[in-house]
Amino acid sequence: SNSCRMMHKMAFITRLLIRFSLLAFCLGWAYAAQAESMRATRAEAVIGSQGQLSVNSRFNTTLPPALQDALKQGVTLNFELNYQLIAPKLLAYNMRFNPLVDTVKPVIYKLSYHPLTDKYRVTVGTFSTEYSQLDTALRAVGSIANWQVHPKSTFGRNDAGQIQANVRLNLSSNQLPKPFQVNTLTSKNWHLDSGWVRLRARAG
Repeated sequence: SNSCRMMHKMAFITRLLIRFSLLAFCLGWAYAAQAESMRATRAEAVIGSQGQLSVNSRFNTTLPPALQDALKQGVTLNFELNYQLIAPKLLAYNMRFNPLVDTVKPVIYKLSYHPLTDKYRVTVGTFSTEYSQLDTALRAVGSIANWQVHPKSTFGRNDAGQIQANVRLNLSSNQLPKPFQVNTLTSKNWHLDSGWVRLRARAG
C-alpha cells in the first residue's frame, strides 16, 4: 500500500541521515585531533611604518609516534606555512587572479634527523639549525618573524581593522617517499594540519 511504501521510504531516509551524521562527527573529530596536534601559539600581522604587512607566527606541534619513527629512519618531513588574505576583498581578489600582483609563496620547513650527531635539523631555504631535542626542533617549525607578505605602501597605519588574514601550517604528505604516502591515505597519524588560523592585525 502507499502507506507502507511511505514508511519504508522514511525509514531509509532516517538510516541515511544517521550514517551521514556519524560520518560528519568522525570527520570533525579527526580534524579536531589534527588541529590539537598542531596549534598556533602566536599569529599576528603587523603593519609597518611604510605600509608593508609582516607576519609573526609560532606553533606548538606534537609529532605522533609513527612520524617520529619515520624521522629516525631517515625520512625528511616537509612542512608548509601558507598565508591567505581574505579582506580587503579587492586586494585579496587581485592576489588570487591578477597575474601582475605577486602571490605569497609558502615557507617550507624541512625537519630531519642525523644519527651521526644524534641531532635534529630544521632547514628553511639555505639556513639550517640543529637541535638536541625533538620538541625544541618542532618549536622552530612554523616559527617566523617579520615575514613580509605585502610590500610597502599597501596599507595605512589605521587599516588594521580592515585586515582579515590567516596562516596555516601543515605536513606536506606529497613530499614523502612513495611508501609513506600510502600511509597518509590510511592513517590519521600521518595528517598534521593546523587549519587556517586568524591573524591578529595591528600597527607596528
